[in-house]
Amino acid sequence: MTTPTTSAAATFAAAGIPQTPTATVLAAPKRSRFARILRVLALLAPHKGRFALAVTVLFIGSILGLLYPQAVRYAIDHGISGRSTARLDLMAAALVAVFVVDSGLTWVRHYLMGWLGERAVADLRRSVFNRLVTLPPTWFHERRTGELTGRLASDVTTVESVVGSDISIALRNLVQFVGGLVLLFITNARLTGVILLTIPPIIAAVVLFGRRIRRMSRDVQDQLADTSAHVQETIGAIQTVQAFTREVREADSYRTRVELAFARALRLTKWRGGFMAFVSLFGFLAIAGVLWIGGRAVVSGDLTGGELVAFILYTIILATALGSLSERWTALERAAGATERIFEIIETVPEIRDPAAPIALPPIDPARGTAVRFEHVTFRYPTRPDQVVIDDVTLDLAPGEVVAVVGPSGAGKSTLAALLLRFQDVVQGEVRFDGVDVRKLSLHALRRSIGLVAQEPVLFSGTIAENIAYGVPGATQTDIERAALDASAHTFITGFPNGYSTLVGERGVQLSGGQRQRIAIARAILMDPRVLVLDEATSNLDAESEALVQEALARLMKGRTTLVIAHRLSTVRDANRIVVLAAGKIAETGTHDELMAKHGVYRRLIEHQVFTTALPA
Repeated sequence: MTTPTTSAAATFAAAGIPQTPTATVLAAPKRSRFARILRVLALLAPHKGRFALAVTVLFIGSILGLLYPQAVRYAIDHGISGRSTARLDLMAAALVAVFVVDSGLTWVRHYLMGWLGERAVADLRRSVFNRLVTLPPTWFHERRTGELTGRLASDVTTVESVVGSDISIALRNLVQFVGGLVLLFITNARLTGVILLTIPPIIAAVVLFGRRIRRMSRDVQDQLADTSAHVQETIGAIQTVQAFTREVREADSYRTRVELAFARALRLTKWRGGFMAFVSLFGFLAIAGVLWIGGRAVVSGDLTGGELVAFILYTIILATALGSLSERWTALERAAGATERIFEIIETVPEIRDPAAPIALPPIDPARGTAVRFEHVTFRYPTRPDQVVIDDVTLDLAPGEVVAVVGPSGAGKSTLAALLLRFQDVVQGEVRFDGVDVRKLSLHALRRSIGLVAQEPVLFSGTIAENIAYGVPGATQTDIERAALDASAHTFITGFPNGYSTLVGERGVQLSGGQRQRIAIARAILMDPRVLVLDEATSNLDAESEALVQEALARLMKGRTTLVIAHRLSTVRDANRIVVLAAGKIAETGTHDELMAKHGVYRRLIEHQVFTTALPA
């Protein structure tokens, strides 16, 4: 995938993000406040040319802004006091020219900084998403999707505000503060000393208030993320909410979260307001001191009226710049907190990742097929290290063989499929794909060679054609229709007014369970995988839909090594071999008739109606 300007890799490099993961899942290391702020600024690094141009324009505009008090001083001392209208006319014309130039420079500065802000944030969003889609499913099991999307929205928006405008304003105020201070010293060093007395308290306030504001800002963002998570969770389960008549309860729960976010935001607003009031107070005190001391100097003849007015204007510029800098600093603190959360995601190193030097998949032999071997495999979840899910299992799937895995809930059936697809890695042993340990293969090559049809197939909110071609983006319409025919889906698809262009809705809600399943099968057929994994692919279907799906699955499985995980007898009785898992171990193996004759675990599963299809009399 190409990008319009800078690649995600460039953004990673600019912000100091490792490109080649070398460890298991790691959280972002704790950094100092200064380091976090530098990380915000580092987002501009890939665009330093535009940033340099924006700073140049900003610097020229800021210098022009410092000329205004000098123009007023000249107008008072030489125009008004000298009663010269010609000099007043000249000064007014010069000011108009400066205003016009400054306005043009302001537009250029805002455009450049706005572009930088939007571009940097777009890069940041892409970097976050690029990392999210590489993280293993277990990472998401420990987090709420709504919270992640909320952070991606609100935290990035906070950064956007800082990068797009606050940095520009801060730099302009910094130039005006330094320039104004120099001109104040040139005008009157004694009066400048009065102003400097107010700076240490303001700096102390910036440090103390800023630290507290940063913590409060993070609390607000966390609460907003929790609120977003609740919204997504509720809407995603809206049928369940309404079926159990919990609309009022969910609305009350949402209101509680909103009010908590409001309370935290209000507390943050109070502290920010108190901070700005403190800074404003010292700024106005400085102006009052200058007016008092400077007025006495004018009376004594040590200072002209124009110089006093210019000095007051410079003091106002200085106070405004310092106050704005303080406010920008708190904004930068908030952005630093938001950036820290964003980079916690970006810097998370996937536990399941490509090896440093992937081995190429052996070329497929159409006459032979692909073999799969689970060799002394043991697995336990990191969150439950004391509970063994798969315990020293050895299982071979010969090329072209259909092996069904059955067992009670929690026996480890779906875990075998997850290990084959490397959604998880074994604790001990090996999973071999055509003789190669799956951990030595690239994830793309491995997963591209395995077709998955799950119990609850996930469709995306596009058209039917787009969903069938999801695994093969370049597929032609003819390829799509051929796959749909093989999946027994063409007839119902062409029955829709828009045919293959029919929108399926979010997660395929516009289609029935059987229709979704057949589209998922068509998607797998189009991929033409070497190995097929059917994870309880018919357990939620009615008899009529199941018959159609079984017919489609039979065509899909033909000539392919297939691992079937099932709860229904009809799914497994025609398998070449049935493997019974119990407590993570292989309890029995054989054909349906052989296992029934053993009167063991398999027969007990049948008798306890784990399988829904009745046995023949």
